[in-house]
Amino acid sequence: MSSSSTRLPTPEGPGSISGAPNLPAGFTDTFTSRYIDTSGLRQHAVIGGDGPPLLLVHGWPENWYAWRRLMPGLARDFEVIAVDQRGIGLSDKPEGGYDTGTLARDLVALMDALGHQRFAMVGHDTGMPIGYALAADHPERLDRLAVAEAVLPCVAPSPPLFVPAQLNNRLWHLAFNRLEEVNEQLVKGREDIYFGWQFATKAARKLPGYAVRYYVHTLASIPGALRGSFGWYRALDTTIGQNEQRKTRRLALPVLAIGGSASGGEGVGNTMRLAADDVQSLVIPGCGHWVAEEAPEEMLAALTAFLTPYRDQGRGGRPQAAVSLR
Repeated sequence: MSSSSTRLPTPEGPGSISGAPNLPAGFTDTFTSRYIDTSGLRQHAVIGGDGPPLLLVHGWPENWYAWRRLMPGLARDFEVIAVDQRGIGLSDKPEGGYDTGTLARDLVALMDALGHQRFAMVGHDTGMPIGYALAADHPERLDRLAVAEAVLPCVAPSPPLFVPAQLNNRLWHLAFNRLEEVNEQLVKGREDIYFGWQFATKAARKLPGYAVRYYVHTLASIPGALRGSFGWYRALDTTIGQNEQRKTRRLALPVLAIGGSASGGEGVGNTMRLAADDVQSLVIPGCGHWVAEEAPEEMLAALTAFLTPYRDQGRGGRPQAAVSLR
């Protein structure tokens, strides 16, 4: 890690490990919350484990905590870096820079600061288009990419405006989140209604109440968090323009695409095949949108198998670190 990051304060309160409820047993023995200064942006990440670096990028409206049930198992084989995206959690929340090109550069800067020139990445929801941007714009940095539960704007066809009610329930937030100011005005003070509805309606296996309350609390209590949560969507025009250029060059790295059978399903793999040549896909039965929380065992098994060549190359035969999975 860069020396500058060691002089920063320890993250505390909502959004940090110390403020996170119901973490797996032994979690804080392995993982720590850290601030890392990168090119004018202070980023928050939860880091721990032993092995080659593995970057985890959450989706909307979550933060690093989305990965908590996978992190101890992954830390057996990897140095796990679960970051809060720009605008989310305890990372800085500037007014701009939420297009996927800038968000990918944020992550490259983060890994530079941590001393990692090459790494693997897992991205869920908005983390999937960010992972695509990173793989396309910085192909020398990524060894493997796993993605889940999203589409790639401009790469995959956009759905029509008028769709069946069930699909509309899954997609209407895309247009709402792009609005300027009025969405914040409507949601502020009603975060539990808006975000609670999103978590409830997109899950096939209900998320625990403590997790939903934690996400809602961080969005409602951290200054700028509500505005930051809409930043990715408000930058979609810029991202679409970038993807027009990206889709002219196909990805060559191995990709794993994961969908829940009650949500993205085969569509995740089909989307990635529009952009990449080496795509494996997995549909998790009985799972909704929140795959890392609804189906952690299935997702951990899939990631472990997919990342094994990267792990073995990076470890060079070193023994695995013992980490509790409880």
